[in-house]
Amino acid sequence: MAFLTEQEQARVRDAVRRAETATSGQFVTVIASAADGYRFLPTLWAALVTLAIPGIGLVAGLPFAPLYSAQVIVFFGLAAILRWAPLRAALVPRSVKLRRASRLAREQFMTLGLHRTPNRAGVLFFVSVAERFVEILADDGVAEVVHEDRWRQIVDDYLQAVREGRVGEGMVSAIDRCTDLMAKHFPPGEHETNLLPDHLIQIAPG
Repeated sequence: MAFLTEQEQARVRDAVRRAETATSGQFVTVIASAADGYRFLPTLWAALVTLAIPGIGLVAGLPFAPLYSAQVIVFFGLAAILRWAPLRAALVPRSVKLRRASRLAREQFMTLGLHRTPNRAGVLFFVSVAERFVEILADDGVAEVVHEDRWRQIVDDYLQAVREGRVGEGMVSAIDRCTDLMAKHFPPGEHETNLLPDHLIQIAPG
């Protein structure tokens, strides 16, 4: 995934490691190339367009045989064209993209075990590139002492950094700010164990 260069990934990893030493909370960063492959769309749109052909043909007074042939050609042709990922993604409603991305963020939170950390102090910084979606998910222990508005401001500032082309710099800054918030309420202990990965986790839809 070209969203972050190798150098930027290393800086993000270092920022997460700083977080792990500055707070007893557990911090993980995940970037998904997309929240979903949206593979149902080519078939769906091809079917919808194909179903409209008989009505158009009847209005135009065309015989059945050409209509049937046109349906077959249009269905398979359109389905093939819409398999091109950028075009397929462009057809997805924004609301659907946000729901899929939000769902994936929560799945990653549970899969990585952020809900099982000591003091319920797990935090996930999640980015889905195709959907332009960013979310910070905090477990109950963190949510009780850090208001959601603080996370939202960090997200908003990061999105602004992305718009300005400062992707890696913005992510490091966001992680550092998350660390500062966590450290105030979950300072490092003497025998803390790093339970979760430091590296930037990158995933792609199946």
